[in-house]
Amino acid sequence: MKKLTFATNNSHKLEEVSQMLEGILSIGSLADIGCTDDVPETGDTLESNALQKARYIREKFGVDCFADDTGLEVASLNGEPGVYSARYAGESKNAEANMQKLLRNLSNVSNRKARFRTVIALILEGKEYIFEGEAAGNITEKPAGTNGFGYDPIFQPAGFDRTFAELSSEEKNTISHRAKATEKLIAFLKNYT
Repeated sequence: MKKLTFATNNSHKLEEVSQMLEGILSIGSLADIGCTDDVPETGDTLESNALQKARYIREKFGVDCFADDTGLEVASLNGEPGVYSARYAGESKNAEANMQKLLRNLSNVSNRKARFRTVIALILEGKEYIFEGEAAGNITEKPAGTNGFGYDPIFQPAGFDRTFAELSSEEKNTISHRAKATEKLIAFLKNYT
């Protein structure tokens, strides 16, 4: 079974993607390759951040790897928080503070349409590939649910009456932005020669 390093320090993302790739691909973490670096993420787009992280790991550790970057884009806020989703309320990357800031910014806004977008950058045998996934929905008035992470308690995917945080991980992994990008990665790897 092919092994790839997932260039993330986010244990939630690692678990989510590992579940989706179980039996298809062996996923290693940054800890598995001895990487304790604060991997740079200074791009101004999801694509540039994903590529920057993957290139850093490839160049420093010489392993085939992939990295992702995800952003929540709210229509009435001109796509905010977008590439700054994790740091929306400050550099501490506090998920609760991020959610509260977003809810405050939408307090008198009727258009609550939003989308999560994930971009995965894969570096395999020296070549770079990009895969993207999207989940459309709305921002709720208040948080609900305890599953998931980040903005999941306030994001209600289209066609559902529950937030991502109220869905089981199995349900979320069939409709999420990360699942859709990961499915494209899996399809590519299955056909890779």
